[in-house]
Amino acid sequence: MDTSEKISVGIVGASGYGGVQLVRLLLEHPQVEITYLGGKESAGKDFAELYPHFSHRFQRTIEPIDPETIAQQCQVVFLSLPHGLGYKIAPQLLAKGCKVLDLSADYRFRDISTYTATYNVERDDNDTVASAVYGLPELYRESIKTASLIGCPGCYPTASLLAIAPLLKQGLILPETVIIDAKSGTSGGGRKSKVNLLLAEADNSISPYGVAGHRHTPEIEAICTDLAGAEVKVQFTPHLLPMVRGMLTTVYATLRDPGLVRDDLLTIYKALYRSCPFVTILPNGIYPQTKWTAGTNLCYIGVEVDPRTDRVIVMSVIDNLMKGQASQAIQCLNLMFNWEETLGLPQITFYP
Repeated sequence: MDTSEKISVGIVGASGYGGVQLVRLLLEHPQVEITYLGGKESAGKDFAELYPHFSHRFQRTIEPIDPETIAQQCQVVFLSLPHGLGYKIAPQLLAKGCKVLDLSADYRFRDISTYTATYNVERDDNDTVASAVYGLPELYRESIKTASLIGCPGCYPTASLLAIAPLLKQGLILPETVIIDAKSGTSGGGRKSKVNLLLAEADNSISPYGVAGHRHTPEIEAICTDLAGAEVKVQFTPHLLPMVRGMLTTVYATLRDPGLVRDDLLTIYKALYRSCPFVTILPNGIYPQTKWTAGTNLCYIGVEVDPRTDRVIVMSVIDNLMKGQASQAIQCLNLMFNWEETLGLPQITFYP
C-alpha cells in the first residue's frame, strides 16, 4: 500500500475513555484520517457533544454500528467495545479486507476455552481466534507486523508482563513464586456510573478488588506460560487508587540463583528492551512514578533485589488509558503498516 496516502480509520465504541484517547491521538497522526465513528447508545450524537473540548478541532456524528458501512469507509478499524461484542463483528470486517485492532479481551486468548471460562461467553469463531496476534509490541513485534487482527492487551497485563518478561524468558525465577501487586486509577473502570468510582467514595481511600479471581489473571498467566515455555500461575491482586489515570505494578518472585544482584538484572532488562523506544529501565536506586507516564505510551521499570529473601522486586508504571489501551493499539498500527513505531505517539509527559 502506498503510505504517502492517508489510511482511513474507524473507531467503534468512540464514546468511552478508550475511544476518546484514540480520537485525540489519531487526529495528530500524520498517516491516518478518521472516517468513521460508531456507537450504540451514542449513535446520532456529535462527538463534540459528548466531549465539548473537541469542538474547535473535530466534529463528526457517531453512526450506528454496521459492519457493511464500516468496511466501505475504513481500511483499519479499532474496536473499543465491552468484552463479548467485538468478536461478533470482527470476522465480518476481516472478510471485507479491513485490519482490526480489538481493545477488548475477545482476541487476547489463543485458547478460546480460557476466554469462555473467564468471560462466560460461548463462541465458535475458532479460525478467527487462531489468526489473532497478541498486541504487546515489545514481546510480539514481528508477529504484529504481518497480522490483520490484533488482540490488544489489557492495562494490568501490559504493566505486569513488561515487568516480568525478562525474568521468565531467561528462566531467572521460580514461576510458582510470582506475586503481582497492582494499582490503577479510576479511569480503568470506564465512563460509567459506578458507586465505587464516585469522588466521595474513591477519594482519600485505596481498596483491593477482584481478589483471587480477577479476569486479567488468566490473560497474564497465558502470556507468562508462553514466555516461560511451561505453565505459570501467578497471584494477582489489583487495587483502586484515588487518582484518574496511571498504573503501578510491583512484581515479586524468588530467584533461581540467589547470587544474582541488581546490576546483573539491570543488564538483562536493558538487553531485552534495547530496541523498545517506549520502555525505560531506570538506573540503580531509582523507582518509577505514575506521573512520569501520564498521557504517553511510556513504561518505566525499576528493578531491585532483596538478598535477605532471595527475591527480585520489579516495579513498572504506565498510563492505563495509553500504553494500557489506546496508544499501544496505535503502536501496533504503526508496526502493521511498517511506519516508525513511535509515529504520532507522545513520549514525554505533561509535568508536573
